[in-house]
Amino acid sequence: MATLKTPVKTRELQRKLYLKAKQEKGFRFYLLYDKVYRQDILSHAYELVRANKGVCGVDGMTFKSIEEGEGGAGRYLIQIAEELKTKTYKPAPVMRVYIPKSDGGQRPLGIPTIKDRVIQMATKLIIEPIFEADFHEYSYGFRPKKNAHQAIEDITQHLRRGKTQVIDADLSKYFDSIPHDKLLKLVAKRIVDKQILKLIKMWLKAPVMEEREDGKRECKRNEKGTPQGGVVSPLLANIYLNVLDTLWKGKEIEKEMEARLVRYADDFVVLCRRSPERIYGWLKAEIEKLELSLNEAKTHVIDSKQESFNFLGFNIRMTRNKKTGKIFPFTRPAKKTMKHIRTAIKEITHRRNHNLPTGEVIGRINSVVRGWVGYYYFGNCSRDLSNLRYYLGIKVRAYLRRKHGLRSRGYKFTDEYLYNKLGLYTIPVSTPWSQAAKASGRR
Repeated sequence: MATLKTPVKTRELQRKLYLKAKQEKGFRFYLLYDKVYRQDILSHAYELVRANKGVCGVDGMTFKSIEEGEGGAGRYLIQIAEELKTKTYKPAPVMRVYIPKSDGGQRPLGIPTIKDRVIQMATKLIIEPIFEADFHEYSYGFRPKKNAHQAIEDITQHLRRGKTQVIDADLSKYFDSIPHDKLLKLVAKRIVDKQILKLIKMWLKAPVMEEREDGKRECKRNEKGTPQGGVVSPLLANIYLNVLDTLWKGKEIEKEMEARLVRYADDFVVLCRRSPERIYGWLKAEIEKLELSLNEAKTHVIDSKQESFNFLGFNIRMTRNKKTGKIFPFTRPAKKTMKHIRTAIKEITHRRNHNLPTGEVIGRINSVVRGWVGYYYFGNCSRDLSNLRYYLGIKVRAYLRRKHGLRSRGYKFTDEYLYNKLGLYTIPVSTPWSQAAKASGRR
């Protein structure tokens, strides 16, 4: 999600909606639709969608074509507002593409048109604060001021408190399985504006366009699920799974069973002192009531003192400090993520890119590696980052030797040349907490 600054008027409206929802749990909101097509809301929505980039939808419209067209983006947004005001807006089919998964499978992504993404974003700006007031503190995915690092920190805190029995859960095809009727009823518990509900229903029911093997496109009806790739989809997914969060809190499982639920969208773990099988049985039953299912192959009950588990790209295990003898949670990038970044570096420095300017290749490397480090520079990552820096140096030097026809491995490109002259990104090799200690003068 882009981090553009929210305009003051929009932020004030969001604050009012949030406070009203927080103070009155049973309040149902109406007269929201006219806020969606306010020009300041649409303008901010457009900038957010633009900053998130992404490819064009089925209509082939791009940001460049919008901005170079007659009247530019301003005229484009006025036309969108008019469609919403006159209630003539209808979403286009969602273009479905597939991206490879780490397990060899494919993940379906639904890509709406830019117009649909802008209207979804404008709607999200209005309705998200209302549902944020109902969400729980142990839900971290796709929420304002929440992130994956906070989720990992929550896990490690409770592991330190002795909740070392772990249910590592995975929902099977969650985004594709959400039943529309139940989801819309949950939305309607807070929102009674018929036009907002109509928008959401249209997005859920929008047909999916796929390319067949013969190259032709065909549209398929969408009977359930909310497509990954849609702007409003993560919010709708959180609204649906908030039922599970609320049941967890209402049953006081955390207190009675000494267990902690940590959820990031459809990925979640439960940390407990005892009886993980009992809690697992409860979870499975409640999830089935939601017409969802656990992926049995990827859901495990483990003792973190004996085994490690992966969550959000990190590997977490309990280990013993050699100096103090105390057991503590050790968090590092998972093996798969290390393999992915190495593969990405290898692809960019492949001989097929020898004809590209060196500066362009270094720029591509920097973009990929800096983004990866920005996420995985957390926890006990120093050894993995040190290994990655060493690997990056080897690959870049090999690329330069091949590019310039220098066969001898004895010819060395110094660190000063790589990092100062070429501008190769310098991967940090000390952990964030050790950096913070040095900055504060502690050793």
